[in-house]
Amino acid sequence: MPEITTPDLDGGHAARPAGRSAFHSILFEGEDGSVKEESLEPPVFFVDLNLDQIIDAVTAGRQEYNLKPFFYAPLSDVDAVKYRHEIFRDLENEPLFESIKSFTQKMSDMRRLLGLVEKLYFKYHKEGWFLEAVDIYCEAVNKLVHDLSAADLRSRGLSAFLRYVTDYAQSPGFATLAMETKQLKADLSKVKYTLTIKGNGVTVRNYESENDYSVEVEETFEKFRQGAVKDYRAKLPTGGMNHVEAQALEFVAKLYPDIFSALLDFFTNHSGYPDETISVFDRQIQFYIAYLEHTAKFRRAGLRFCYPQISDQSREVHDYEVFDLALAQKLIGENSPIVCNDFYLKDKERIFVVSGPNQGGKTTFARTFGQLHYLAALGCPVPGREARLFLFDKLFTHFERAEDINNLRGKLEDDLARIHSILNEATSNSIIVMNEIFTSTTLQDAVFLSEKVMQKVVELDLLCVWVSFIDELASFGEQTVSMVSTIVPENPALRTFKIVRRPADGLAYAIAIAQKYKLTYHYLRERIK
Repeated sequence: MPEITTPDLDGGHAARPAGRSAFHSILFEGEDGSVKEESLEPPVFFVDLNLDQIIDAVTAGRQEYNLKPFFYAPLSDVDAVKYRHEIFRDLENEPLFESIKSFTQKMSDMRRLLGLVEKLYFKYHKEGWFLEAVDIYCEAVNKLVHDLSAADLRSRGLSAFLRYVTDYAQSPGFATLAMETKQLKADLSKVKYTLTIKGNGVTVRNYESENDYSVEVEETFEKFRQGAVKDYRAKLPTGGMNHVEAQALEFVAKLYPDIFSALLDFFTNHSGYPDETISVFDRQIQFYIAYLEHTAKFRRAGLRFCYPQISDQSREVHDYEVFDLALAQKLIGENSPIVCNDFYLKDKERIFVVSGPNQGGKTTFARTFGQLHYLAALGCPVPGREARLFLFDKLFTHFERAEDINNLRGKLEDDLARIHSILNEATSNSIIVMNEIFTSTTLQDAVFLSEKVMQKVVELDLLCVWVSFIDELASFGEQTVSMVSTIVPENPALRTFKIVRRPADGLAYAIAIAQKYKLTYHYLRERIK
């Protein structure tokens, strides 16, 4: 059969028999949507937004798939985001989700056996486990075709993969592989021999209908059986084979030369049997499985996720009942309540200026805004009941850092250098998240510098969240929106962690915190005495 060459996911080329349905990736619809994983590193803003904690939690326990590079590569096309949304929605069908998980588990078992084969020394042992690996693979592929065919697939990605894997399962190559595997296992199941051990000697000969004493023993003691009992039979290891066992197997192979010759031919002829496209699918589908399983714990806690409307044109964004995914994970572990917030920008509004008392959730709100847009750019469902978000070209953060003695710059100089770099790189399609800048200088200088930065942000017409103690920024212009962290009115020391749209009031409630921790003038004087 003639072959044509098609680009594979990693930028190389894989042979595809003519007539077989084309499929490129369950993550990227187009042929050019490859991820150059060897060059991918976490974006510089990951730590500021606690995205490193989120991705660590999502990918935990899945090291064999090396998923993190997929989470380091946000999409830049709205349709590419929708492509992933469709697949996520299909996978919300629980029977389908479980079927695909079952497939990936079988593929994992197959790889485990192939890894074992690489470590074994004795040829028949290697060949036997290789046969088991191929059997698992063939069963996994056939079951996947059956389950996908029975599902009501709506996504472009899974529908295209179903066409591909159906064609593959019906191809002469796979049919031959499955048939040979089944026949060889059937032949090996007929292998019977007698092993006689006398002193240091071991004799292997053909089975000649000798009595099976284990059956006779069971029949003799059957009358004493009283319900289920503990099984004391030894479990044969699936690891290495010692030299005595290997020598016995050599003798068995001489008793059945045709079967073991066929086993050797099978091992030699099918060494590269896994289909590359199916192997890539097995890895990439974990992106969806891992994220859905991670978010399930939040859904069980009553928190909501949604598929955001995505635009690369309109900057009118909103999300309702949103929460910080990294913080929520910690709070769920502590059985603590999780506070959700709302936000929206409309018309010419572009910039949230967040003020209010310390420890009131301002920084968490800023992080949440960045998390949402990044997760949305990955094509993932995001925290919230309903959302409309912007597909950015670049995301920048400026959070306070400890002074670095290696750059010989002071705190203020470092702030200025970092802000200058951000503003030079940012475009009108960028997002900036800033948290408490210019805190190392006087109020007068901080106001002056902040207004200069704000003017540049306004000129760029980009989306921004700016946590600041400078209330004047909240009313800088029609592009700015004031958001304020709130307190419990009857007890100013208690924070609600709700961030609401309202004019900045300049109240930090610092005296309430000082009283709570007994740091007021009165308490300090009493201690000194």
